[in-house]
Amino acid sequence: MTRCVGTTGSWAWLAAALAVLSACGGDDAGAAAGGGVQAAVSYYRDVKPIFDARCAGCHSDGGVAPFSLEGHETAASWAAPIKRAVVERTMPPWPADNRCAEYVGDRSLSEQQIQTIAAWVDGGAAVGDPADEGPPIDPPASAALARVDRTLEMPVEYTPQTGPDEYRCFVIDWPEDAVRYVTGFGIRPGEQRVVHHVIAFIAAPDQLAELDALDAADPGPGYPCYGGPGLKPRWLGGWVPGGGSMIFPQGAGTRIEPGSRLIMQVHYNTLTAGKLPDRTAIDVTLESSVEREGTMQPWANPAWLTGDSMLIPALESDVVHRWGADPSRALAGSEPIEIHWVGLHMHTLGTRARLEIERAGGGSECVLDIPRWDFHWQGNYKLAEPKVLEPGDKLSIECHWDNTPEKQPIIDGQPRVPGDVVWGEGTTDEMCLGTFYMTGR
Repeated sequence: MTRCVGTTGSWAWLAAALAVLSACGGDDAGAAAGGGVQAAVSYYRDVKPIFDARCAGCHSDGGVAPFSLEGHETAASWAAPIKRAVVERTMPPWPADNRCAEYVGDRSLSEQQIQTIAAWVDGGAAVGDPADEGPPIDPPASAALARVDRTLEMPVEYTPQTGPDEYRCFVIDWPEDAVRYVTGFGIRPGEQRVVHHVIAFIAAPDQLAELDALDAADPGPGYPCYGGPGLKPRWLGGWVPGGGSMIFPQGAGTRIEPGSRLIMQVHYNTLTAGKLPDRTAIDVTLESSVEREGTMQPWANPAWLTGDSMLIPALESDVVHRWGADPSRALAGSEPIEIHWVGLHMHTLGTRARLEIERAGGGSECVLDIPRWDFHWQGNYKLAEPKVLEPGDKLSIECHWDNTPEKQPIIDGQPRVPGDVVWGEGTTDEMCLGTFYMTGR
């Protein structure tokens, strides 16, 4: 049984679905869906194998989701919201457009699976015969580290203080006394009911004074870090429930100098389980040397980071910024590079984003496209085959935002009044950032 992957706790689809149910007067699942359809589809034979493979890891007792799908009774009571979520493709969360590229661990439902769940709901959410349970469906691929050389815990236990979402950074000493290369990265959530995603960064020795100041400014363990860790560290890796570990390409690893520290950004969601104590840990596989050095590279227009070069005017419904450059020139000495993992990052005004390669000889090749951006459902995607960038190719990033009143973040219980927005790490700021794990070819 896999664990449903995602990086949020907002569950906005659930709130919307409940509003619909309330407006309909609380009809039962069959009536709400249109009632008279024959129950040709049953839970045990047709639907349970889909739920087990694609949903039950999050939607389980003790999971991060707000209800369990491990039994018929509970699943049937949520039938109408489930149908809406799968038909609209908001669940299981898979924001990437699969027409762009092929990724490892795709957890989206096939059209046939969506039709099966919809027919089950329309037929009255029939239970069927437990003895007639359908054959299991293979879950999405999820990697596990073959070897764990270090497990690095948060310094102390932490209980989330705000809700439903809190972003907190914790500083962890790096214990190695010589240069080491991370070839595999994983997360052990301390309290999986509230840990919704984790990103780890590497702070170099010359950044420690700045990092110590950030950590000391907050009296509790760690410090708040909604938009990022507050300085410019290198990225190590990311994790979402069910996504497994990040195993870097054969012979490749990320270099960490002795005297460095790790910064672990944890997204807590307390909507379902409440504010529970957590002490999450990082697992790493280490090597003393590698054939080729890899790095998780951020990608954005440097001009956006200061001033108003990435201005998002108030009340504009579709603001677009785009930029591209040849990464091989600055990052690989004008040699070809390979992209293995890829991600995108914006804040709450974002509506869609895209990374693509503009070939020097003409034409383009999509790397990652997120057509419906949701800040709380972001993650890294492993390409089934690496994308090769030759010298002269450009990697372009494009982001769209909606800065109208309807899209404003909630601050102190009230929607923010629309105002001009530029790049920044705060709740009222925005970003247009790509990330990719790259190696030499």
